[in-house]
This record gives sequence, C-alpha cells and structure tokens, in this order.
Amino acid sequence: MELKLGDVQTTALIPLAVKANETMRKNARIKDRKAVEIIKTLDIDTTKYDKFMSHEGVIARTIMLDRQLKGIIKSSPDTVIVNVGAGFDDRFSRVDNGKIAWFDLDLPDAIAARRKAFPERERVTMLAGSALDDDWCSAVRQSLAGRRSKPVFIAEGLFMYFAFDQIRTFLEVLKNNFPDGGTLIAEQNSKALQKNEKHHDTVKNTNAHFRSGTESGQEIADLTEGFRLIEEHSFNEEMKKYSIRGKLFALLLPKVNDRWATFSW
Repeated sequence: MELKLGDVQTTALIPLAVKANETMRKNARIKDRKAVEIIKTLDIDTTKYDKFMSHEGVIARTIMLDRQLKGIIKSSPDTVIVNVGAGFDDRFSRVDNGKIAWFDLDLPDAIAARRKAFPERERVTMLAGSALDDDWCSAVRQSLAGRRSKPVFIAEGLFMYFAFDQIRTFLEVLKNNFPDGGTLIAEQNSKALQKNEKHHDTVKNTNAHFRSGTESGQEIADLTEGFRLIEEHSFNEEMKKYSIRGKLFALLLPKVNDRWATFSW
C-alpha cells in the first residue's frame, strides 16, 4: 500500500503503531487486528512512532474513549457517531452494537489511504473533507433522519494541531449544521505540551506542530456561545493503573497529560 500523507496526517501513524504493537503483546490491553494488518502491509519501522509515554497515552485514551462511547451507545442504541480526523482508527469494530451509524471524516489524502486499508462496511461511511468546512454535514444529517438520538462527534488527536480560531470554526460548523444539539468528545493537550513539543517523544519525529493547548476544556467551550463543558478526565486516570512511571507522571505532572473533554450544545 503506497502511503502519501500530509504533515499532520502523518501523526496518524503514531496511534496506529502503538495499537499494533500493543495488540501483539501477550497481555494486550486493547485489540486492534486492523492496525497490525496495516503496519505489516506498510512494512514500516514503528520505533520512532512508539515510545513509552506515547504508547501509554494512546492506550489510556483508547480505553477511556471506548468505555465512554459504549456507555453512550448502551443508552442510545441508534446513535450516529462521527470520527473527526479518523486516520487509521478502527474504533467502530470495538464499539459497534449492530445499530449505530458511523462516519470516518478526514482530509482527502488520509481518506484515500484509509480506503486502501479498510473495506466498505455496512453503516460505516468514509467522508473526505475538512472538519472546518460543512460539505460533509449533509450526509450526517441524512443519517440522523428517523433516529431519536443526537449525534456524537469524537476528535482524537486533532485539536492540538488546530489554532483556537480553527477550533472555533469547527464548533460553529457543528452548531450551525446540527441545531438540535449533540455531543463532542475532544482530546485536549496542555499549554506545557504545546510549548515543549520539541521534547515530545513521538510527534518530534514528524513535521507536525502543536498549535494550541488548554488548562481546561472550558477554554474551548468559551470559544463559541452555546457550548457547555460537561466533564473532563486526564489520561493519568488510566495510565497510573499500569506502571510505576505512569503513577509518577500522574503524581509529579498532574496537569501536563492530555485529557478527554466532553461538550454539549
């Protein structure tokens, strides 16, 4: 499979490498067979994309988001979920209940690569486009017809590559195109990480740059009228369960790690 990705899209190789390597471990905390398949097909050296802290962070955020989505799906079995900046993520396979509708949205080069790796699947639609434009929204609105639940949007590994004005634009796209409301679950990184990106163990090996960071998801909610911060959880909550280094990181640098923040409008 030939791979041509832009600078930011290349960061999708980080979680891909981590999930593949974790899956092949004896006591794997997550299973992602598609990640293993893609890595083997690409025949790439995952060393620079899979370092300890990034590995533990990706595993923690995967476990936490999977758990949250399964809870949402349990209470709203016909949920429509949009995976914004999908990269090579295969979360649908882990959370599907046989009823949800799922959209994987990413830039055209990323979706072109994704189409080579993923088959067409029932109730899964791949959308090529920018999260900052609303061209993709009509397909999601059509899927909502006849469903009782409000849409859920997930943004994993995305906001840190957006400046605040771009995040505001994205929030306005959601609010304007889905006026009946919805839920956004977005990964947040800290201002400290933004300032020290050159020390990040894996992103420093790409040409991508962190363009924003927050101390609280409330800073995101304040960008656009009508958005509310519902809850926020540091990856430390999960990471500290598995290693001494994870426990020390949570103890010594409690506000540095990334967080899941949930918003509604």
